[in-house]
Amino acid sequence: MDIRDAVEADAERMANLTGSPKDVMRNLVHDRTVRVAEEGDEVAGFVSFDAQNETVHVTQLEGDPELGARLLGEPRRFAEREGMSVELLVPQDDENARAAADRAEFDEYGPGPQFDGTRTTRYRWGPDGGE
Repeated sequence: MDIRDAVEADAERMANLTGSPKDVMRNLVHDRTVRVAEEGDEVAGFVSFDAQNETVHVTQLEGDPELGARLLGEPRRFAEREGMSVELLVPQDDENARAAADRAEFDEYGPGPQFDGTRTTRYRWGPDGGE
């Protein structure tokens, strides 16, 4: 499995993984740092993130728990180099992302905001225990 930078041509497969429109995924590739996990010639999952202030914010994570944990290594490496923490909001019903966060050694940090009525849990990782 290769992990690489996403390119615009990945947008269609990313849209299929998420159920989002292709244009939304194309914009994600342009507006965020996006890394895709590729198995053969097929995108199997991806992570998108951006950095603001002292925190790297994971904006989207797709893939099974093992793959998700590997993908979360991408924003973690960036954050570690920059002395930042990483934050991930996991929707209440997203068991894959929750398991990936646990495998990637993120700590549950309390409740997050609601999106469209869906509760989230805030997970953090940091070089000094998430702080």
